[in-house]
Amino acid sequence: MEKLTYKQVINGIQRWFFITLGLAIFAFAWCAFLLPSQLMGGGVSGIASLLYFALKIPVGISTMVINVLLVVTAYRILGFKFSLNTIICTVIVSAFFAIFQSMFVNPIVDDKLLCALAGSMISGVGIGIAINYGGNTGGTDIIILVINQFRNVSYGRMSLLMNVIIIGCSYFIVQSVDCLIYSYVAMVGTSAVSDMVIEGYRQTYQMMVFSKKTEEISERINQELHRGATLLKGQGSYTKEEKEVLLVIAHREDKHHIIRIIKEVDDSAFVSIAKTSGVFGKNFDRLRL
Repeated sequence: MEKLTYKQVINGIQRWFFITLGLAIFAFAWCAFLLPSQLMGGGVSGIASLLYFALKIPVGISTMVINVLLVVTAYRILGFKFSLNTIICTVIVSAFFAIFQSMFVNPIVDDKLLCALAGSMISGVGIGIAINYGGNTGGTDIIILVINQFRNVSYGRMSLLMNVIIIGCSYFIVQSVDCLIYSYVAMVGTSAVSDMVIEGYRQTYQMMVFSKKTEEISERINQELHRGATLLKGQGSYTKEEKEVLLVIAHREDKHHIIRIIKEVDDSAFVSIAKTSGVFGKNFDRLRL
């Protein structure tokens, strides 16, 4: 058995801290804003809410049971590691549902529209944080992540499509057009905010560095960040001098470190930084059709 390094242990603790935080935020949004106002969301949490409104089964219990069934069904595609990870996340989110549902009998605010907006935005932030650190809220997340093994699809769009029917079913139980409409508002808000948070974490940058010390800058990037860089041959249109241009593709968390390296090596360097819509390949996202 391979011995874990100190860095791996710290990274593991940090990872699970943020996953737990994201799931806590997600459960809080549901229990403090959506459920007390009889508003629905999508996914397994939405199905669990339907069972709560119809049969008074606690959301935490039904969430646990449905998620375990989905994990068992998708085990062969997702693999042992992901399935175990999902079960742990399911236990955590179910526990938070049980705690928060007992704390919030009434919504924090009386206005249903405010509950829909606040609940959707806060839950979207929670989902985004959990997914970016390798967690998930189970349910339709499992189905979306299975599809993502074969297709490069937006989490928010897939979630939106799958949850329309689930929320529509709430009308037959709650029988309120207002609640149905506000539930759809909450669904759209959750999808939009979760996509924004996820894309924000995964943002990458294309950096072009024009300097007489490109090789020194490149070496420091290689040594300190363990990232590759590409030296391109160029020519100044005015001076006609041949120059080397350094091309670097960087993750969001590496951007400031690279800028600091450039400043320390050559404070007079000319640097162009642009956001990329997607980067695929080694150390980045896997290329999918």
